[in-house]
Amino acid sequence: MKTRTIGRGLVGLTVVSALALAGCSSDTTEPEEEHAEPEGVELVMSGQVIASYDGDTQRWTGEMEVDVGEETPHISVRFIDHDGDAIPLDDDLYLEVDVEDESIAEFEQDTPGEFGGHLHGHMEGETDVTFKLMHGEVGSGHADFVTMPVHAHVHEHM
Repeated sequence: MKTRTIGRGLVGLTVVSALALAGCSSDTTEPEEEHAEPEGVELVMSGQVIASYDGDTQRWTGEMEVDVGEETPHISVRFIDHDGDAIPLDDDLYLEVDVEDESIAEFEQDTPGEFGGHLHGHMEGETDVTFKLMHGEVGSGHADFVTMPVHAHVHEHM
């Protein structure tokens, strides 16, 4: 009887050891590549930064402006790292823009999810605009980074 118990123990130990070694030696996957996390946002129009967002302080410097009945030139939205450098964005990331009061202004993207668009002025006033870095399919993803709102001023055309 003792021989059978010892034999079973050795077989069990051999199987467990083989599985452990196989698990260690057959791991051929490469380590997952780390991506820079956004720490801020820059709104760039005609080559100039018109507003920037600092994720640490959660504050904007600058604002968005447009006249009633007009639209801005294309505004590029850049997500940046702690050094102010644009971070590379994967294909499964997209931009979502929320305008608090679309009767005052609207942010139109030429292509849904693109990292930019035009601010259209509908009527004089001020509204807030929030930028979200989304992950997943356009329209059904989840937010990876969300700014505090930036002011958008719509001025009466003179």
